[in-house]
Amino acid sequence: MKVGYARVSAKDQDFNGQIERLKVAGCERIFSEKASGKTRDGRRELAKAIRALEPGDVLITCKLDRFARSLRDLLSLLDEVSAAGARFQALDDPWCDTTTPQGELITHLMASLNQFERQLIRQRCDEGIARAKRLGKQFGRPRSLDAGQCLKIAERYAAGETMAELARDYEVSEPTVWRVLKGKAVPFEARAVAA
Repeated sequence: MKVGYARVSAKDQDFNGQIERLKVAGCERIFSEKASGKTRDGRRELAKAIRALEPGDVLITCKLDRFARSLRDLLSLLDEVSAAGARFQALDDPWCDTTTPQGELITHLMASLNQFERQLIRQRCDEGIARAKRLGKQFGRPRSLDAGQCLKIAERYAAGETMAELARDYEVSEPTVWRVLKGKAVPFEARAVAA
């Protein structure tokens, strides 16, 4: 069975032209909606159309921009269509037609390029983080206590002061004092001095 999907972004737009083209293309069932393509949650009829697919069906849309917002969104949606055992076709974008071997090849190439791009981004991020660490950049939340304060807290606790008193004096929470005493919040320099 051929299943059609039509979408316009604004309430004052009309999707009747898309519906006519989908009927001419042989769609027996058509899902249509007036919704922004910004989020997947907003495209309820698209979700219904994909859920309605059965093995051997073809989901058809007039243009790719009516179906997907970005390459990543397109590939994710195509995965869902494929998981249902169905194929996809965009009437105005014949290169994206998984009913043909050529269209399937191009789709796989696009998925590979998208994955390659993500790996490059991850690699650049990792390199940037490593470079920043070599330059002494600290990541995460700033420490609320420095090395000297951590040592002083340990000394005062050993002398009999309570965690509540220490937390109040240093304006931190009791769990922070506890972590200092357990050595989890003690900066490396302080541990080296204490050893």
